Amino acid sequence: MNIVLIGYMGSGKSLVSRCLSETIGSEYLDLDDYIEAEEKKTIKNIFEEKGEVYFRKKEHFYLKKVLGTFENTVISLGGGTPCFSGNIEIINKLAEGRSIYLQTGVDELVERLFGEKNKRPLIAHLDTKEALQDFIRKHLFERSFYYNQAAYKIITDKKALNDIVAEIQAILK
Repeated sequence: MNIVLIGYMGSGKSLVSRCLSETIGSEYLDLDDYIEAEEKKTIKNIFEEKGEVYFRKKEHFYLKKVLGTFENTVISLGGGTPCFSGNIEIINKLAEGRSIYLQTGVDELVERLFGEKNKRPLIAHLDTKEALQDFIRKHLFERSFYYNQAAYKIITDKKALNDIVAEIQAILK
């Protein structure tokens, strides 16, 4: 049975997923990495060349493929994945109640993301921490409806990686 981690960019989905998969002895898959391998392009290049609508269609296709194909895998999704094309319903159905929202506060997200914004197409254009904070706050408001449909929620602020992994293990027992 798969475990699916969702949350905003910078919430630690990839890092937590890798650590969790090692801890419980399962496979690990990052949906964005999977899309890049299948499309033979970076997410950034897909956005630049084909636009967000094209990317979201591909993301939906690969999400269904991954959830329908892989078993006993910890899957990390992109921040927007649950918010488009009925994906949250697909996640909850195919992950059989093992979807987890890693909730991270705006201030912590700003600190994590500002230094790496050039690698993230949605925020690369934001020049100040204040602009990034406003963007994140608005985005989280829009996306929280979808994120909060996950079976579980873990607040990650000020928590060590091992503590987050242990918390996930405890709720999934």
